[in-house]
Amino acid sequence: MHGLRASAVVLLIVGSTFLAPAPSAPAVAAGPADPEPVSLVTLSVPDAAAMERLVASGADLTERVRPQPDGSVRIDAVLTPSQLAALPEGVSRASGSPAPAAPKATATQQDQVVVERAVWFRSRDGYFLSVEASSSAAEAATLTVTWQGRRGTSGQAEMVAYVDAGAYLGHQFSTPVPADDRPLRITVTSTGGGTAQARVREWPDGARPDQNGRGYQKDFVTQYMPPAQLNERIKALHRQFPRLTDLIALPYRTNGYRRHAQALIGTPPGAAVVVTSNAYGSEGGNDLSVELAAPGAPDRPLRVTVSGKLITVSLATDASGTPVSTAAQVVAAVNAVPGIPVKASLYRTDPGAGVMAAAPPVQLDDFLNAPADVPRAPAQVLALRIGERRDGSRTGVLAYAQEHAREWVTPLVTIEAAERLLRNYAHDRATRRLLERTDIFIVPTVNPDGANYSFYDFNSQRKNMTNHCPAQQSDPALRNTWGVDVNRNYAVGSLSDGYFGASANCQSGTYAGPGEHSEPESRNVIWLAQKYRNIRFAMNVHSYGGFFMWPPGAYKLDGRVTLPRPTPQDEAYFLRSARTIEQAIAGERGTVIWPQQTGPVTDVLYSAAGNSADELWYDHGIYGWDFEVGADLWDPATRTWEGVGFQPPFEEGHAEAMEFATGLISLIGIAADYKER
Repeated sequence: MHGLRASAVVLLIVGSTFLAPAPSAPAVAAGPADPEPVSLVTLSVPDAAAMERLVASGADLTERVRPQPDGSVRIDAVLTPSQLAALPEGVSRASGSPAPAAPKATATQQDQVVVERAVWFRSRDGYFLSVEASSSAAEAATLTVTWQGRRGTSGQAEMVAYVDAGAYLGHQFSTPVPADDRPLRITVTSTGGGTAQARVREWPDGARPDQNGRGYQKDFVTQYMPPAQLNERIKALHRQFPRLTDLIALPYRTNGYRRHAQALIGTPPGAAVVVTSNAYGSEGGNDLSVELAAPGAPDRPLRVTVSGKLITVSLATDASGTPVSTAAQVVAAVNAVPGIPVKASLYRTDPGAGVMAAAPPVQLDDFLNAPADVPRAPAQVLALRIGERRDGSRTGVLAYAQEHAREWVTPLVTIEAAERLLRNYAHDRATRRLLERTDIFIVPTVNPDGANYSFYDFNSQRKNMTNHCPAQQSDPALRNTWGVDVNRNYAVGSLSDGYFGASANCQSGTYAGPGEHSEPESRNVIWLAQKYRNIRFAMNVHSYGGFFMWPPGAYKLDGRVTLPRPTPQDEAYFLRSARTIEQAIAGERGTVIWPQQTGPVTDVLYSAAGNSADELWYDHGIYGWDFEVGADLWDPATRTWEGVGFQPPFEEGHAEAMEFATGLISLIGIAADYKER
């Protein structure tokens, strides 16, 4: 097998271990109209059942999963204080060292142990060993690896059993283990009596990339870039290299970086009303105000009047002049006024029986904080097409990034690769060969609206900015939960097809949307595949965690039935290509993508229903890969692997962009050698 499952349980959501400060995060406790602040924490999850409860709770889990010897799992999560306080039974914040392995029942007969893979790699931090094995006793067995290495070195480590959706997938190290020198041979011993030996081979040991000539230029990205800057970069490249490029305006405009303006009037939950403008905030909604007035006289009816931009709700009073209008009555009165520029709704699921009190004018707000020069209108997503012959006669390569808004490093990978290809074309033979033999399509940001929201409002934003939630889930304090996960909105292996790993809950991090391709962002990606039939390779750039994956990417939970596996020939091609690309990545600064994180998505990560690579592969015959940039960093002081997150300090983000741009160019080199079978 190409790599055992990277966790003992099913995970649904991509995430991080570092979050830059959110510009709009309140310094004090959030009020009723403010979203709760989020923080990134590491959770300890005891078993698969607890993980299922955690997922069902709506927690925003990352993909950085680290199984522990005792059978538990540590996982990072982006959570609010309320979510932390309401963690499902058994789930807690992790602290200290992992617990020792729990005793397991041993097999009644001697088990059979098979070594599936034993590899070593050398990174900038030294030698590491990765082993995968399986036992006929399945998870009942405890497997221990001992090894011998050069210069008389040796070591020992326990493996972890992996069970996903009820299926035993084998044993492996939760993370590669350090070795004092290159490991040569291993012995795997089971508590069931079985044993197996194997030679240790080098990883990734792929084909060496073409040697770039003297004067090869690189290192063109100097900061994280919001969508406007990304688009300006590819426009500038097109202007400078018109003979080698085309600029493609993708046909489906996004919702735009815009929202309807809102105000929460009253005291939730018992006596509160949410007022929402019909127009977007940037188109007049932010100019409106609403007040609740007490007439100060007895027996007055409930009345709503509009004077310019001010909406006045004059509350009904009783015989003593005391206001008696309930929240439900106020909502009904506002919505009954013909031509009124707002609509009113009750606060969440409250029945609205509470009596409203007078309130001074409150101005509606779309709560968007980007500078005025950031466009609010629907955005047109751009692709830069690069190549000597852009007529469909050359093998096409599609590279697209930032389906998930908070992944700030990923667009830099595509920009850096584009800059290198164009600026080295004139004097570097290897680069010129790539542009002679391939037709490259680069989309730096698939999800510009969400990216703007991540940069200027809520840096943990994963989804786009289209709110499909009903009124009871659309008050201002919930605004950071809205949107569609673009990488769950595709039409193969989708939620509506019965596949696992996406949600129908509009507030979930993996909300699949109201239907397949409901979102312009996913339609744009597939439009490229349909329009340019010469595209045979695609790289979907994500972060973080250091993965290299391909289809199948989803399974049905009952029986863990995956989408069809590629043929053995195609599987071998996926893996062989991956090893070559990973060899190129490692050449930049010694970062090695772990073998247990290289392989089909369903083998090494989780089930991701409705992802883009599956649709590209199964419907269009495109070899669809996924990068997860940002591999863990080894801390020699603690001798542990540490995650880097979505938005690491730019020094680290820059290094990730450099190495994965090299990997992307290596993929283009593979495409240059491709011959249709």
